Amino acid sequence: MHKPSDLGCGPRPKPLARPWPARMALTLALAALLAGCSSPPASDAPSSPHRNAQGFRNPSGVQVEKPLGELLRWQWEKWRDGLPPAAGQATPQQAPDLGFLHSNARAGAQMQPTLTWIGHASTLVQASGLNVLTDPMFSQRAFMVQWLGPQRQQPPGLTLAQLPHIDVVLISHNHYDHLDRASVQALAAQAGGSPLFLVPLGLKAWMQEQGITRVEELDWWQERRVAGVDFALTPVQHWSARGLSDHNHSLWGGWAVLGPDFHWYFSGDTGYSADFVATRERLAARQGPAQGGGFDLALIAIGAYAPRWFMKEQHVDPDEAVQVHLDLGAKRSVGVHWGTFLLSDEALDQPPKDLARARQARGLGEADFGVMALGETRHLPRRSPQRPPQSTPSAP
Repeated sequence: MHKPSDLGCGPRPKPLARPWPARMALTLALAALLAGCSSPPASDAPSSPHRNAQGFRNPSGVQVEKPLGELLRWQWEKWRDGLPPAAGQATPQQAPDLGFLHSNARAGAQMQPTLTWIGHASTLVQASGLNVLTDPMFSQRAFMVQWLGPQRQQPPGLTLAQLPHIDVVLISHNHYDHLDRASVQALAAQAGGSPLFLVPLGLKAWMQEQGITRVEELDWWQERRVAGVDFALTPVQHWSARGLSDHNHSLWGGWAVLGPDFHWYFSGDTGYSADFVATRERLAARQGPAQGGGFDLALIAIGAYAPRWFMKEQHVDPDEAVQVHLDLGAKRSVGVHWGTFLLSDEALDQPPKDLARARQARGLGEADFGVMALGETRHLPRRSPQRPPQSTPSAP
């Protein structure tokens, strides 16, 4: 099941040669998937206070999925107006520093905290002795088949073969541009053994069907400690589905990662909500002044936001992303979820431009909240030496 925001299909068509029949056929096929064809979760689905008879639900109760009529209206307006417009420039890309990444991967307690942008929501975070991937997506298309659906506009900043050994993979939710079958299967088969896959509640069974057995699923606010680093699934406003009958059968979320010398956050996909203030408040005792305060780094989605009447509930725009940065109390943030797939009505290079205007309006600089080139590695400061953060009891 593909989400409404993932229906863009390649570069902008020429005005006199729009592939309307093929595009409309695809739209109608996907619309059928989105138009209420869901069934209640199976009786053996994971229990959670966040789930009712129809599936998991957002903390605020906001319903994110759109009815068929609104989906068709969006696709008609997109075709009529020739959207998205062509990008003025390609997404910046630079050669990865493979020598450093691989030596840093083996550095253990001496590991330098770094962030490498692979593309879309896929990043490599090296910190606190662990190599962690977020939402790994290395395939050419974000869809159930590789001959249809949104096509990658830029190659990944790192290939699967160039990655160091990965310790943990974080999945935010099950949409095709965030949970890619071929990518997770390849990672599970990496030399030296599979990483630990941490997934939202309801996805463990799907992962096991792909032959991935080293996987644990979490509800909101549950945690898993790995080598002294705490990984907590945090609530965000979104939804889930991969097929005809699994709307909201699995949970979605962001990830808070608290290590002895580095704290970071990954938003996944999200609309704006009170969840980010709640996340800051929930973790305040573990991120107070003695611990350096707030997240050292936040990875916040900034793309796939137009048109707002259709996207607002499920994807923040850059102005809202800046508010997320402030709500979290992050020392610095980096925009992800842009520049790789044409998923909505803004140009591929528009999110960084809108982000620059949004942060300037709030008196923030690029060092506070900026973007990176594909393949770029950013070195980040460690926290002062301290005892490892203490886990709080899991509370769904």
